[in-house]
Amino acid sequence: MEQIDPETGSDPTTQQQYVGLAWDAASRAAQLAEHAERAARNPDKQAKAAALAAAGALWADVSRSYSAIVAVLPDGTPEA
Repeated sequence: MEQIDPETGSDPTTQQQYVGLAWDAASRAAQLAEHAERAARNPDKQAKAAALAAAGALWADVSRSYSAIVAVLPDGTPEA
């Protein structure tokens, strides 16, 4: 069970976990975009380019979703 910081009322690790998930998903999206670009330039692999681009777009959406979660979570910083 995760611990809540009594001073801030938030779980300081949750925000960092979601930031990590967002970065991981963004990295996956970038990798797939690179694969799609290479496939599009290779006549033997052009048929795979659209599927790779779609998968990259999906991972980019996942990254944006995690980023949106981070934006609404308390940051763990006590109010002054």
